Amino acid sequence: MEICRSVAHIRTHVRGLRQAGHSVGLVPTMGALHDGHISLVRAAAERADKVVATIFVNPTQFGDSADLEKYPRTEDADIARLEAAGVSAVFMPQVSDIYAEDAETIVETTQLANMLHGIVRPGHYRGVSTVVTKLFNIVGPDVAAFGEKDYQQLQVIRKMVSDLHVPIEILPVPTMRESDGLAMSSRNVRLTPEDRKAAVILCQALDAAEKTVHNGTTVSDLAKSIRATIATEPRGTLEGLDIVAAESLAPLDGPINGPTAIMISVKFGDILLIDQRVVTPR
Repeated sequence: MEICRSVAHIRTHVRGLRQAGHSVGLVPTMGALHDGHISLVRAAAERADKVVATIFVNPTQFGDSADLEKYPRTEDADIARLEAAGVSAVFMPQVSDIYAEDAETIVETTQLANMLHGIVRPGHYRGVSTVVTKLFNIVGPDVAAFGEKDYQQLQVIRKMVSDLHVPIEILPVPTMRESDGLAMSSRNVRLTPEDRKAAVILCQALDAAEKTVHNGTTVSDLAKSIRATIATEPRGTLEGLDIVAAESLAPLDGPINGPTAIMISVKFGDILLIDQRVVTPR
């Protein structure tokens, strides 16, 4: 596996793959890799001949500088995991490689980035769209894999690619979970043992919500039910709850009668966890 720390190096590597007739898949990550990330690699490998991964802790998607500083960084372990997964190259740039001192261009989906979880995390999705656009331009993949856990992020990236006519297929990958149901996340390692045990309330709330939708319910009653479930765990504070149309993320009201995305964000101490579920009435 090639370890590329400059834009020129990764472009040279990808150019070689292209000259050999290979298609290229991209898996953007911020490191601290877990099995969920490796599932993205596997999904990309099913659609492309060679997979390139990136490890870059993107400062523009963090609203809190302390959160940025505390984000886990496990470079050696990450490299080993990617190599074992058969990745062709990993791109590991410095911040200055991605953001020049005089840079002034941003990429933003003006509506999708500033609604729902974007209200809880102002500027977050603008930072995501900007860095993903840069990585797409640097690597130039045929397909890129993103997890469904951050459902709004997935929709933001899909919209950005569509609006800007980016010739890349966006591949959604189902959320990987721990044995107790908690969605895999690099942030999980920062939870205290007590908060880690409590964090399972997110998936429990989504499990209960899915059953409620199957039995028939309204948006307002479903929201009350989810809030009540989260409230049973005193260690968690509900930061955001959105029940929206699965494709457009448009707000819903009244009876639930079609594919619906439920997105939850809960804070444990200073750690914000997110989870989601797309549910459909029976």
